[in-house]
Amino acid sequence: MVERIDPDFAVDERTTLVQFLDWYRAATELKSVGLSDGQAATPACEPSMLTVTGIIRHMAEVERHWFRRCYRGEDAPPIFYTEERPDGDLEVLPTTSLADSITIWRGEIAIADEVLAGVTDLASLAATPRHGNLPSMRWILVHMIEEYARHCGHLDLIRERLDGQVGD
Repeated sequence: MVERIDPDFAVDERTTLVQFLDWYRAATELKSVGLSDGQAATPACEPSMLTVTGIIRHMAEVERHWFRRCYRGEDAPPIFYTEERPDGDLEVLPTTSLADSITIWRGEIAIADEVLAGVTDLASLAATPRHGNLPSMRWILVHMIEEYARHCGHLDLIRERLDGQVGD
């Protein structure tokens, strides 16, 4: 079972940001528990292509992009999308493996956590610009929390549609 630990109320900035990121990562995975591949590939509503599996694959790409490509400057090509299929992370079939998608996503989280562990100052700048700017690690963490929060809202709606499950 996925354990989701509530963030502490009165800790330093770094701990607060990391705990909220971890909370949203766990919330993302909790929304997938107990679903079949077919259910996890069912969109919330047409014409949307958002699915549980698609969002998890998308978040693997987001983790990879911000921590590896942007912050570390690593040559880390996309996993699920291409120039020809820019939404390839979100495009899933009923046979797309939810478990495999989660495994890949967890792997990207592990690497992101390694990158973050090596950062001593949240004001340190990324190696690769994004929209002409070098974001700080602080900005990246806030952006990751924002990205997860938005998609957790999507996951809430998808999961409620699939089987009525609601909750945090």
